[in-house]
Amino acid sequence: MRKIFCRATLCWFALAGSITAAEPTPAPGTDLLNEYFRLETDRLSSRCLADVKTADDWNKQRAERHQELCEMLGLSPFPEKTPLNTEIVETRTIDDIVVENLHFQSRPGLYVTANLYRPKEVKEKLPAILYMCGHAVVKEDGVSMGNKTAYQHHGVWYAKNGYVCLTIDTIQLGEIPGLHHGTHNLGMWWWLNRGYTPAGVEAWNAVRAIDYLQSRPEVDPERIGATGRSGGGASTWFIAALDERIKAAAPVAGITNLQNHIVDGCVAGHCDCMFMVNRYGWDFPMLAALIAPRPLLIINTDRDPIFPLDGVVDIHVRSRRLYKLLGADNNTGLFLCQGGHVDSQHLQNASFEWFNRFLKKQPVNAPIEIIATKLSTPTQLKVFEQLPQDEKVTVSQEWFLSERTPNFGIKTDAGSSSGYRFNRAGLQSPNDVTATLVQTQERDGLRLRTYEFASEKPYQLQFLVLDTGKSGDLKKVNVNVLEPLAWDKQAADFTSYFTSTENPLDTDGLKKLITAEGTQVYVAPRGAGKTRWTDEKKAATHIRRRFYLLGTTDDERRTVDIANALAGIQNELVKDGTSVTVTASGLAAGWTAFSGALVPSQVAYFLSDLPFEKNAGPFYLNLDQESSLPEVVVQLARSGNPITVRSTSDENRAFWSEILKKSKELGVPNLTNAE
Repeated sequence: MRKIFCRATLCWFALAGSITAAEPTPAPGTDLLNEYFRLETDRLSSRCLADVKTADDWNKQRAERHQELCEMLGLSPFPEKTPLNTEIVETRTIDDIVVENLHFQSRPGLYVTANLYRPKEVKEKLPAILYMCGHAVVKEDGVSMGNKTAYQHHGVWYAKNGYVCLTIDTIQLGEIPGLHHGTHNLGMWWWLNRGYTPAGVEAWNAVRAIDYLQSRPEVDPERIGATGRSGGGASTWFIAALDERIKAAAPVAGITNLQNHIVDGCVAGHCDCMFMVNRYGWDFPMLAALIAPRPLLIINTDRDPIFPLDGVVDIHVRSRRLYKLLGADNNTGLFLCQGGHVDSQHLQNASFEWFNRFLKKQPVNAPIEIIATKLSTPTQLKVFEQLPQDEKVTVSQEWFLSERTPNFGIKTDAGSSSGYRFNRAGLQSPNDVTATLVQTQERDGLRLRTYEFASEKPYQLQFLVLDTGKSGDLKKVNVNVLEPLAWDKQAADFTSYFTSTENPLDTDGLKKLITAEGTQVYVAPRGAGKTRWTDEKKAATHIRRRFYLLGTTDDERRTVDIANALAGIQNELVKDGTSVTVTASGLAAGWTAFSGALVPSQVAYFLSDLPFEKNAGPFYLNLDQESSLPEVVVQLARSGNPITVRSTSDENRAFWSEILKKSKELGVPNLTNAE
């Protein structure tokens, strides 16, 4: 039985409800989170290409922007161009065209299955098209035929009209099934730390596909274009921006702006292959800028729910401004027709005309006389009878980016490898953080004060101070950094205790805690209390994806909040002679360690159950390429901060014992085990 459908369309309809539907009881911080997303989107969007006023402005920064894109796709440095080991497994003649089933290896074991279409009679070198596929599922008896088979009609048309067309499978829905959905629905948040995106793999496969096309005797290496729709449209944007061997591009339904993705929620309808790891905080017109002044036609429909019209038009308007500055206004265009997220003849005609114009030098709007038709069954286009045993496609996320060897802060010529380049948006100068007392409550000799402080806009956060009101309390200050659920429970307990006549808490126990440790301070980053957002799995997933599309993570934003909070606590409570210990557990312990690296201060740390598994967090974009949590902890201790590590599980204890052993070998005396 054959099954063919468009993955992207199903993905949108399955997820649209989670974007727009109201929660039965909306979380108290929903509006605040939406306001943050709006402000950050406006900030990034408004700065995109804003400093480009002349052609010279752009030419001066173009190389830097290209390097940034390489980094965000995991292609810096570019992988070695190893032998393609191309094998043409079958060649068939259909009427006046020839179809070849072939595969090559873009890297050893990274197989790319493809169909090449060419005219039967070739008398001169021909222009070529690299066609990249969208998310079409084509299976027979549960076996993937590859999404290239769903887009065969494009290759047929190009071959019948004097082109060579190479149509390549994606890793997600090709003959060898890889992954595009790591953060979308598989919970593989460690991709963020690794800096991995399948968009980078698809882009690299496209780079090597161009290599292959240029090796073909029928192909004019100076006349290669790129196109594709949906996911293939996104891949077209990336390869055209990366590789100047693409002389003309016509992406179909493959892009929209940050406003649509973040504020309007379209990110939920897209898998990870649509996005670079946006560490440099780009809006998407930057991709068009990297293609300029080469011919670029943006193609879309007017009712596409995952590439909305207003975002597509915005990208065209902003990119056209740059094309005008470069004196290439005639090299860019926007084609729209009625419809949803579909592959239609009208859209195809636009791309056909575009390539005829720029690769074959035909007149503008020369008529298209042949429609695109499918001539083969999926089985006829399948490359492998059996999948190769040495394939590495299915695990590309595990190896595509090389792992860095930790060195725990040992100084090198390049500086300290434990230094992570934080996104410092919202981080205030420590001396500028002002905490405002908003409430004081007392009972049975105990005092609870509530302070507010400004963190990243629009967030006003709180910390709670529990003491007896005696001056001696400030000799010791113990700051308890809590995860959101722990904060909500602690705050609820305090509210109940200080507003009722009953004794829900152990008053004597609280007094002993204060006697032993002095003043107790409780703090949590955004996502707790009045700033709490939904924990419904699907909605929470796409909230996290919004953060990384803005060039950060929710963990990094919480790290900034904690750094701001600690500065406010220092300014309000810490006097000469006051000793400060920061205590945290689990994920909060990870945030706390990174906050110490973000804004160094001389405090002691008591960190329990620091995460150690790769998918346990905390997550920071490209962290693995620059640092790691163990390196940050060792570096904090090296900087003079006493750190006590406590573990409550054998696995955690074994991991951190090895780190402590390494720190002693390095002569770091301030890192100890609580046991």
